[in-house]
Amino acid sequence: MIELEGVPELIDPVMVAAFEGWNDAGDAASTAVAHLDREWKGEVFAALDAEDYYDFQVNRPTVFLDNGVRKITWPTTRLSVVRVGGDKPRDLVLVRGIEPSMRWRSFCNELLAFAHELGVEMVVILGALLGDTPHTRPVPVSGVTSDPDLARTMDLEETRYEGPTGIVGILQEACTHAGVPAVSLWAAVPHYVSQPPNPKATLALLNRLEDLIGLRIPLGELPEDARAWQLGVDQLAAEDSEVAEYVQTLEEARDTAELPEASGEAIAREFERYLRRREPGSGPGPGPGLATEGGDTAFLRDPGSGRTRPPKREQPSPESGPEAGSETGPEAAPETDVAEGDVSEGPVEPAAGDPGEGSGGAASDAADDGPEGSGDASPDGADGADGAGEDGEDAGAGGAGK
Repeated sequence: MIELEGVPELIDPVMVAAFEGWNDAGDAASTAVAHLDREWKGEVFAALDAEDYYDFQVNRPTVFLDNGVRKITWPTTRLSVVRVGGDKPRDLVLVRGIEPSMRWRSFCNELLAFAHELGVEMVVILGALLGDTPHTRPVPVSGVTSDPDLARTMDLEETRYEGPTGIVGILQEACTHAGVPAVSLWAAVPHYVSQPPNPKATLALLNRLEDLIGLRIPLGELPEDARAWQLGVDQLAAEDSEVAEYVQTLEEARDTAELPEASGEAIAREFERYLRRREPGSGPGPGPGLATEGGDTAFLRDPGSGRTRPPKREQPSPESGPEAGSETGPEAAPETDVAEGDVSEGPVEPAAGDPGEGSGGAASDAADDGPEGSGDASPDGADGADGAGEDGEDAGAGGAGK
């Protein structure tokens, strides 16, 4: 029985969800929802029963002291609501949790029941995958949907992925069957520097979300964190000539695939974001906030010599992979990227293949054991690297799909 006491009537609500684990390379997606939670303050209004969906030997509870009293935090999924002010205020229902260990259909049905009770108009699911993309270039972000009409009206790619999937793919399909418009946004994280956090990928997801729902999202210190992250990885790469050479190879492949000049659509999108950020009344409003819960970068090392070197990648199968594949990353929608200079989005040509769902893990896992996916990797597939910590046993299972 769903009880929503204390939750106000919502205005044009959109549900934004992210799940730690297989679908969350570098913790980029879950960090994006946490950022929204933090910037538009509030309180959690609902949590799913952890007993129903989690294996506590996989996702262990934690014990902490609160004024000398021992308490336990159980792994679960929490829902919160925030109101965004401005001339046209609207509400966001934020869903943040861990990919469930069991009963995925019931899990999705329970989230959809909340969406129905709250009058949610659209569900946006954030994910991140490991890919052959250089850290020095804008982060590829692809938007996909299972709804042909939504793909046409919102300029998204209709997913064609077939293969293993994660909770992001299952929830998107559940929304489609329930008649709820749903979109997945996927950021590609460099597989050779997959440990969280990855503020550059988080920033790219938030920029694309901002374009999708037409809201100004306060970015706080994220742009500066993204610049610092890239400089840190630059320094690590400069320490080893083999790593530097590998990154240069990825850069050349990426640059070759990009359009020689920005498309008119990408320029218009960037200009619209610029105007939104200049609007004085477009920040968070004083409305009822109900929301909140609450790395080092690394390269592959040769155990013999201790030298840092790029991982040796297996040639993946086009269907399986959350790894965004080759230099172009996840399938299909025009990529929305974070520019290397000012850490803003930059236009690039649409990427080939379907993006996969990914989890941030050690570079070695991403390279050798993670789900495959080169140029045709799908946003429906997720990386099987051991990152984000929740679904280590599934890491080598292959790409997740929608």
